[in-house]
Parts: sequence; structure tokens; C-alpha cells
Amino acid sequence: MTTLLALDTATEACSVALLHDGKVISHYEVIPRLHAQRLLPMIEALRAEAGIALSAIDAIAFGRGPGAFTGVRIAIGVVQGLGFALQRPVLPVSNLAVLAQRAQREFGARQVAAAIDARMDEVYWGCYQLEQGEMCLQGEESVLAPERASLPRLAAGQWFGAGTGWATFAGRLPGQVEQSAGELLPHAQDLLQLAQFAWERGEALPAEQAQPVYLRDNVATPKKFPA
Repeated sequence: MTTLLALDTATEACSVALLHDGKVISHYEVIPRLHAQRLLPMIEALRAEAGIALSAIDAIAFGRGPGAFTGVRIAIGVVQGLGFALQRPVLPVSNLAVLAQRAQREFGARQVAAAIDARMDEVYWGCYQLEQGEMCLQGEESVLAPERASLPRLAAGQWFGAGTGWATFAGRLPGQVEQSAGELLPHAQDLLQLAQFAWERGEALPAEQAQPVYLRDNVATPKKFPA
């Protein structure tokens, strides 16, 4: 059976999850600014709890952003290090999708407007619908002012708001969302579930292709200066 490791450090939460022998175990902590110190010990604790060697892992899934610049870089560094050392592929997963998947697991939501507070008076925004157990993106992910966020053009039915963007900007985000959970942060357990779908579709990548997604071009791309 497939053994997958998932990890996420893109927000205030730091979490890891492991699928082995058809069972899922996970560790989750909200520890702002302590991700670098806690991530590897959490992975080791998970491995010990499962009673396996890291070499038993078939692939490593990670939250590729959007999220905090430093947090996403921590995940990339650890994933690439493990991927190279173990010679295993990686599975990048959107943190907005992870939020939507968590809202589905905990609240039974079938349509989710995921919003992460992006600072600078903006949100990371993505809309997702449940399709055969997987929260799938409708349209594109974006970073924008809360007032510019919108649901899909043909959106109908009930929508659920998930993520810190709803806690910070609830009054400025789309009014069609009837219920929201602004306290929700991405959880590796839900990342692992999305990674399983990606793994089955053959979407694993070589470790060197593990790349962050910031959505903000001015963060992801170095500025060019005239010669």
C-alpha cells in the first residue's frame, strides 16, 4: 500500500500527517515563528508512532502556498532535503485547497470560498467545489483586495467561507457566503487527502521541482534594475 508523508508550514499552523497501511496519523500545532524548530521533530515523532523508516515513504506532499513567505520556504527546504536524501518524488498542494478540504471534513461544506489574510490589505482567494471527495478549484487562485473577491460567475447554492481572511475582512468579502470559519488554518491531514488524489493521477514531481506559489509576483520574482 502507498505510504505518503504530508507537511505544511504556510500559516501560523505547523502540521504533519502520514498515510501508512491505509491508516492516517497526524500532528498539528499552532506555533507562529517556531516552524523551523518544530517541523523535523514532528516528522520524526510521526515516523516513530507509525513504526516505519523514512525510506518506507513513497512520496512527500507539502503545502506549496499561498501563505507566509518564510513558512512556505521552510516547507520547500525540508521537502527538497528529504526528497533528495530518500530519492522520492514530491506532491505540491495548494494551501487554499487544503483549507477548503478541511471545511468539507469538519463542516460538511460542498462549496468553499477559501481566504487567507495576505497582509497589505489583501487576501489570498480561491473558490472550490466538492467533486467525488476532492475540493476542486473553480476559476483561478488570486491575491487581491477583499472587495475584489468574488464567487464563480455561475455560482449557486450555499457557500462556506474558510480561513483567516474571513476573520479579518468578513465585512468586505462576498456577502453571498452564509457561514464562515475564520479560525480555520490548513491542516496536513487534509493536505494528505488531496495528495492521495494527486498521487493516483500521477502528478508527483522530482524533488528539485518543488516550488513555492506566492501569487504575488513582487515576492516570487526578483526585481530587475536597469544596467
